Amino acid sequence: MTERFQVGVIAGTHGVRGDVKVFPVTDDPSRFKKYKNVYLYEGQMQKPVRISGVRFSGKFVILHLDGIEDMDAARLLRGAQLWIDRKDAAPLPEGMYYIPDLIGLSVLTDDGKRLGSLTDVLRTGANDVYCVTTDDGREVLIPAIRDCILETKPEEGRILVHLLPGLMDLQQ
Repeated sequence: MTERFQVGVIAGTHGVRGDVKVFPVTDDPSRFKKYKNVYLYEGQMQKPVRISGVRFSGKFVILHLDGIEDMDAARLLRGAQLWIDRKDAAPLPEGMYYIPDLIGLSVLTDDGKRLGSLTDVLRTGANDVYCVTTDDGREVLIPAIRDCILETKPEEGRILVHLLPGLMDLQQ
């Protein structure tokens, strides 16, 4: 299971006092109000940092991070990713999973065959779509609906799917 989740990317500076403008990559940017600490990821560097101020500006979250006191220091953080510990993530309802916990799971069909591995989840308006890379390198797109996703067992490393008639024909 994933121990940390990415919640944003620093897009630039905001003002002269060291605030950073963050593009959130979470479903609910208002969660930033609850975060007390985040991890800055820049290349190989990981550094914990405390959040001392949060506000919102359009699609961005404006953060003041302890130790970043001027625009020059904030400018150096551009492109850094912000991550949180699993314990700080929002709890999910029964039957819901964090996408990073699903990536890499083995995908099996209801007739007992291995289809491949889950490599991505596309977020569409209506429903998510699971991208499965087959063992021979093809990509299969499976709608994440009850008719197709029969069972999800991250603790067992697998997802059981039903391929609707014609689904494989559309993707060849």
